[in-house]
Amino acid sequence: MPTRLTLDDHLTALRHSGKALREAAAAAGLEAKVPTCPSWTVSALVSHQGMVHRWAAANLRRERDHDADASLAAAAETPDLLEWYSAGLDALLETIAATPDDAEAFVFLNDAPPPRRFWPRRQAHETTIHAVDGVAATLGRWPTAADVAIDPALAVDGIDELLTGFLPRGKSKLSAPEPYTLVVRAEDTGDAWTMRVGDEAIVTTVGDSDTADVVFSGSAVQLYLGLWNRGDEFATTGRPDLVTEWRAQIRIRW
Repeated sequence: MPTRLTLDDHLTALRHSGKALREAAAAAGLEAKVPTCPSWTVSALVSHQGMVHRWAAANLRRERDHDADASLAAAAETPDLLEWYSAGLDALLETIAATPDDAEAFVFLNDAPPPRRFWPRRQAHETTIHAVDGVAATLGRWPTAADVAIDPALAVDGIDELLTGFLPRGKSKLSAPEPYTLVVRAEDTGDAWTMRVGDEAIVTTVGDSDTADVVFSGSAVQLYLGLWNRGDEFATTGRPDLVTEWRAQIRIRW
């Protein structure tokens, strides 16, 4: 479904989560482990997000020669990683503000909106999920929905981006020799999605189904965390083994 959030909604979420990530990183310490991304320290988390902010801004500016590895190298060399991170976030917000509504630029999801709408939405969720990683580092465990300050409307938007934008691209590793139908149901907002999973590209439709083989249900925030592999509070009806399959097969790089 087209996003129900406005550009200002996504920019507000990006600012909020950007600040939350910095604060969590400062509280946890740069050498702390990140339970939700076991191979990372907080330093790696902040460096990654700062690199992605710069990459997103470069795409909006149509800088085809942008070098993401150079950003990571700069992160490794900076005397103040958190200030470097904040400078990248500020530059991204400034770039979005300066980008015309009809600007042409690279986007990469199915049925993506125009670039000036696509990139704030993508970075709002990218940064929100990584802010959750920062919270996990401060807690020393996977967070619950109660541990994070995420608006249910933003959570619904992020679930929709994942299920209708990322997974149907044909690059998802979620597949099954025997096709099945998976329903994702946000009980507090009334939103639902139906996915057909088999040995070809996933097909996602917006809406519920009475013939699902498995249902993932919970609050919008519980599902947002769980489907992005940052929490495990949602309920499963039908085939609990498919939660394990989801954890093993769904990996989003950006």
